[in-house]
Amino acid sequence: MSAEPVSVWPLGAELGEGPVWLGDERTLGFVDIKKQQVHFYSPDTGERRSWAAPEPIGFLLPARGGGFVAGLQSGLHRFDERTGAFAPLAPVETHLPGNRLNDACVDPAGRLWFGSMDNGEREPSGAFYCLDESAVRPAGLPPVCITNGPAVSADGRRLYHVDTLGGTIDVAELRPDGSLGEPRPFVRIDPADGYPDGPTIDSEDHLWIGLYGGWEARRYSPAGEMVQRVRFPVANVTKLAFGGNDLRTVFATTARQFLSEEQLAEQPQAGDLFQFRVNVPGVPCSLVQL
Repeated sequence: MSAEPVSVWPLGAELGEGPVWLGDERTLGFVDIKKQQVHFYSPDTGERRSWAAPEPIGFLLPARGGGFVAGLQSGLHRFDERTGAFAPLAPVETHLPGNRLNDACVDPAGRLWFGSMDNGEREPSGAFYCLDESAVRPAGLPPVCITNGPAVSADGRRLYHVDTLGGTIDVAELRPDGSLGEPRPFVRIDPADGYPDGPTIDSEDHLWIGLYGGWEARRYSPAGEMVQRVRFPVANVTKLAFGGNDLRTVFATTARQFLSEEQLAEQPQAGDLFQFRVNVPGVPCSLVQL
């Protein structure tokens, strides 16, 4: 049933990221970090809506009670999709003005897990955090340059986190109180194959990862075995999200940043939003508890 990825929104994002399926609205939300934009796409009607963000924006995830929590360069904000307004929620890393927030997920308990990174992509100043009962705390994971994820297993017992430049995906036990066990290696990806970007979990607890510079997305079993790959017509695949009525339509954000004119001529769909179908559905996105 798997199909080739098809472009459904040729928007040419500089750095498309953070897709999330909003089941009640039957809409996909995602961001363009570098162009500082929030996008919404409704596949049933083809409607497309966009908002400007005041800073580089790494993610937006739905909150209980309505609205979203967005990760901007300066920290966490509330976002109202009806008006496009942002309101500060919690500052993060005010002592590191060269950092920005990058990627995030919500665990079944409503905790928001997110990471920061050096916006210049050189210094190992990125860290992982958790928003738990409206308080931001360090996740207790080692610092890296570019964090991605985290992603939480469907049963809420494991947390996967990515060191993009290091090419590694590690996993740690996620305890009921929100603390983490000792991280252990899960998958290492050869730089020749691309760099692991945003991770996503499906209903069989397999992990999907987009490969930046790798022209594909991969699916790994809970044991770390690669069991599926989906090739794209563009090099930079950033993150996937499961959506549609049966959660078997996969949406993928991509990027055109750092591509030369020659490369863009070879991959004119770079930065588009894609979709393809899979056999195993995803897991509905939990809501952030504030």
